[in-house]
Amino acid sequence: MIWAVRSVICLPTYDERENLESMVRALGELRLEGLEVLIIDDASPDGTGEIADGLAAELPWVHVLHRERKEGLGPAYLAGFARALELGADFVFEMDCDFSHDPADVPRLAAAVEKADLVLGSRYVSGGGTRNWGLVRRFISRGGSLYAQVLLQLGIRDLTGGFKCYRRKVLETIDLDAIDSRGYAFQIETTYRAIRAGFRVVEIPITFADRQVGGSKMSRSIVLEGIWKVPALRLRALTNRL
Repeated sequence: MIWAVRSVICLPTYDERENLESMVRALGELRLEGLEVLIIDDASPDGTGEIADGLAAELPWVHVLHRERKEGLGPAYLAGFARALELGADFVFEMDCDFSHDPADVPRLAAAVEKADLVLGSRYVSGGGTRNWGLVRRFISRGGSLYAQVLLQLGIRDLTGGFKCYRRKVLETIDLDAIDSRGYAFQIETTYRAIRAGFRVVEIPITFADRQVGGSKMSRSIVLEGIWKVPALRLRALTNRL
């Protein structure tokens, strides 16, 4: 596995006071050498940032990046990637803080990235799935992945998922400064750029469970961004600008 080198899990947070400490401690219980956690808090009004600071003061493997305001998932992750690389990370993970992604699956992503450049935790390959989702949520998620898969002509089944592990060279190669997606289109764009750059991307099955505590971050603007962003990516690629 990759734990002989430095791995950083990026946890973006906004109003996650009910979940943050439990998630960080669950990751710590994995007892994985070289694993660190970077909490990226977008000025949560519920005190999530203060909880993050307390965890960082207690646990030397926890870091905190405070951002001035909420700007969306994409900008939060881009800031987190930059800090993770500054910390010397050889592998960088994306992961939700609300337990939609199971901490116990982290070692599985780590094992898979030994033979890949980017690993995606996938709901839509054999063995993957979702739990506690309504019909509308299933339609939006599955439809979004199929829409992107067809327009971008990719063989990836789950393009909108946010449980990932990147090798450092992927983040150093794709043009992060050119990425302007704010919502879940960010996940599509980063994977697409990695494939366009020639990196090997693999999917492993996971079960995505709907959050038990706190509110969903899904919104109409996030869905609309995905609708227009995907053909824009395709057009840019056709004109050799990606």
